[in-house]
Amino acid sequence: MCAGPLLRLLEAVDRHPDGATLVGLARETSLGLPTVRRLAEILEIEGYLQCQDGGWVLGGTFALLGQHNREQLVKARLNRKLAELRDELGAAVYFTRYHDGELSVEAVAAADYAPAVQEWVDFRATAHASAIGKCLLSQLDADGRRDHLSRHPVARLTSRTVTDADQLMHRLERQPATVPVLDIQEYALGTVCAAVPITAGSTVGCLATSMPVDNIHKLRAAAELLAARAAPLILAMAV
Repeated sequence: MCAGPLLRLLEAVDRHPDGATLVGLARETSLGLPTVRRLAEILEIEGYLQCQDGGWVLGGTFALLGQHNREQLVKARLNRKLAELRDELGAAVYFTRYHDGELSVEAVAAADYAPAVQEWVDFRATAHASAIGKCLLSQLDADGRRDHLSRHPVARLTSRTVTDADQLMHRLERQPATVPVLDIQEYALGTVCAAVPITAGSTVGCLATSMPVDNIHKLRAAAELLAARAAPLILAMAV
């Protein structure tokens, strides 16, 4: 999911310090009125917008973003959103990025009833086998993928792991940005995962969940929920 519509709406509101109507914002941003209304509600919940006397203005959260604690603020908001998703899904939730040529797990929300995947082989070296890794690699260009696989060659982790590099490259190239990436026991037997891309500026990231293979029937719905809940996470990183 891209941060573009969110930022366009914020920029439009910023041009109207005395307030702007949803109809006016829809016309100015060329976004549909239902989209503007939905995004405004998300931004209001997060404190980035507020409605005063029928007009929408920037909210109080922006006053905090210029302070030295911005990084801590964003981290706290990210962890809170991941915890809410974990509770809603009943499964562990992860936010990861591809940074400086490596996979990086930035935050995990897990619990006794929603355990995280046991990292039995370094996640950074097994991007070819995990939903998280494949989702991140699918967002790179062909040269970026080849560079990664030259440093972290494909290896068999389970009987389901794809070990043909050409086949993997073909799958990554054809992966639609709007379709969740799945891992059906490719990284670890007994575990299934799903990941959806998150794009904010130059960030290559993804939101993912994992669950026992007995719950595989819940995986597609879980991935769709992740995609639907991604906007607040994008906003936290993009603003």
